[in-house]
Amino acid sequence: MSERKRILYLCTGNSCRSQMAEAWTRAIHGDRYEVFSAGVEPKGIDPRAVRVMEEAGVPLSGQRSKSVEDLPKVDFHFVITLCSHAQESCPFFPASTRRMHVPFDDPPLLAKDAASEEEALDHYRRVRDEIRKFVEGLDL
Repeated sequence: MSERKRILYLCTGNSCRSQMAEAWTRAIHGDRYEVFSAGVEPKGIDPRAVRVMEEAGVPLSGQRSKSVEDLPKVDFHFVITLCSHAQESCPFFPASTRRMHVPFDDPPLLAKDAASEEEALDHYRRVRDEIRKFVEGLDL
C-alpha cells in the first residue's frame, strides 16, 4: 500500500474551522490521509467547536491549537487554507506541496451578535456540516 498523503489545514487561530476539518478528515478518511491543522495565530480550541463536533460524534479530544512551527517536520502533499487571512499569510512550503484555498465562514464572528447561545451554536453547526460535506468529497 502506498504512503498516505499528508494534508495540513490552515486557518487564522486553529481554534475552530481547521480543527473541525482535521477531525472530520481523520474520522472519514483516516486510512487515506495523514492530517494536521495549524493556525497563523493560534488561539486555543473554541469550546463551541468542541461542543458541536461532539454532537456529531467526532470529538476534538487529543487535538490542540498550534502554529505551523509546532508541527512535525514533514513534507505536506497538500496545504488547504480555510480563510482569507490564512491564505494571505500562508508560510512558504516546498514547490512539491499543492496549495488549495477552500474558504468557510468564521463561526465565532457569525455568533458574535447571536441573540442566544442556541443561535450562536447554529452558526457553528452550519459550518461544521459544510466542512463535513467538503471532507466527504475529498479525493486528493
